[in-house]
Amino acid sequence: MGKSKRDASPSPASQPVAARHPLPPGEREGSNKVRVARIGAPHGVRGEMKLWPFTQDPAAVADYGPLETEDGKQRFEIETMRPAKDHFVVRIAGVDDRDAAAKLCNLDLFIPRDRLPTIDETDTYYHADLIGLAAVTETGAALGTVTALHNFGAGDLIEIATTQGGEPLLLPFSDATVPEIDLAAKQIVVVLPSVTE
Repeated sequence: MGKSKRDASPSPASQPVAARHPLPPGEREGSNKVRVARIGAPHGVRGEMKLWPFTQDPAAVADYGPLETEDGKQRFEIETMRPAKDHFVVRIAGVDDRDAAAKLCNLDLFIPRDRLPTIDETDTYYHADLIGLAAVTETGAALGTVTALHNFGAGDLIEIATTQGGEPLLLPFSDATVPEIDLAAKQIVVVLPSVTE
């Protein structure tokens, strides 16, 4: 779960790690849960594990209260958390050895949507609010569906699965390319860049 500001400059809210992990169904249209982290491999033999947060402030993932699986059947309390190279190392209550930690590897962790703070900035959106929106041209022709937002270091990109199939479109998430976002209508307007030879 990240926030993106629609502009041409890189957004500090974007998490590069989100680009390495495809967004799961929990962030699709109609979901009341938002993915906030992914558990990685065990770290050591005492039950610690790697954690990749997808929150604007990576350390804030521990502030959202108990994290849970998408179906809500398992809940997790972070007992300790410390920064590492490109992730955090966490201890989760009840996970006391490497084998228990290994069973949780690659598990996505969610919170209910209503635990997220309200965004006060204009043109700033939670990624989860944009995933699943219809993408249309300025004339209203269907382009496809928003499937992800990425930031590889040069600014936010919006990924659109096209109605024609094939490779998705990756476009700058800027006012020039996405001049209109209508959350109520569940659509964005996209101005496709012109092709030059």
